[in-house]
Amino acid sequence: MKLLRYGPKGAEKPACLDQAGTLRSLAGVIADITPAVLAPDSLAKLAQLDLASLPRVEQPGRIGTPYSGLGKFICIGLNYRDHVAESGLAVPDEPVVFAKWSSALTGPNDAVVIPKNSLKTDWEVELGVVIGSKARYVSEQDALRHVAGYCVVNDVSERNYQFERCGSWDKGKGCDTFGPVGPWLVTPDEVGDPQQLQMWLEVNGRKFQNGNTRTMIFGVAYLIHYLSQFMTLYPGDLISTGTPPGVGLGQKPPIYLKPGDTMRLGITGLGEQQQQAHAWDAALLD
Repeated sequence: MKLLRYGPKGAEKPACLDQAGTLRSLAGVIADITPAVLAPDSLAKLAQLDLASLPRVEQPGRIGTPYSGLGKFICIGLNYRDHVAESGLAVPDEPVVFAKWSSALTGPNDAVVIPKNSLKTDWEVELGVVIGSKARYVSEQDALRHVAGYCVVNDVSERNYQFERCGSWDKGKGCDTFGPVGPWLVTPDEVGDPQQLQMWLEVNGRKFQNGNTRTMIFGVAYLIHYLSQFMTLYPGDLISTGTPPGVGLGQKPPIYLKPGDTMRLGITGLGEQQQQAHAWDAALLD
């Protein structure tokens, strides 16, 4: 099932795509797509719906994040061998974990706002994994049972803040609008093996990233297992699992986003995003 939300910020309505790709309203079934809706029993009930009988949404307008009530926004760095190589860093022995703040979260086609004093704002297409049931000290074998669905994430990053301003990566990763998510949350039955997904990103029509999740150093199941050793994962938590090569930092010379640049990115079966980069403007944040 492909779940999504549409409408103005703060007033999004729940919807889904039927098998023909027609947008159908879920407003008569659920009030919103919340962490409670992502629970296995709730998703199972939605899966029984006759989607063709639901009202069509003819002009959805803006597409929002695919669910509300984001919990933790957990990210994994340096998780593709070829991306590690382009970064000139060593392959990590354990997953590199950092966080985005909830204020980074934004819709898949909303503006990306370059922060004040930014020097090196960059792009990263990533597979997002949304938790649907509580995971605490889970085994790698059982880990995927806790997944509600998958989505596209653009892990927008300010490299000067991340690497040159001391301290953690978080301040270069969690700037406002640095976490576009969506357009859809796709349930595992439609995705299949999460380690066989093609992913790509282009800027101004030029393709920079073209990778596959099979080249992850730490796969999705291992990441859920690993993270659950250090924190309880709850429904609505989002794990962004790392990026393949082709980021701006890895170009020779490096290339970074400037106002007016347009990013398009997508993952097989999970849909596409498109964002335009804008100079800092508080009006774009509210």
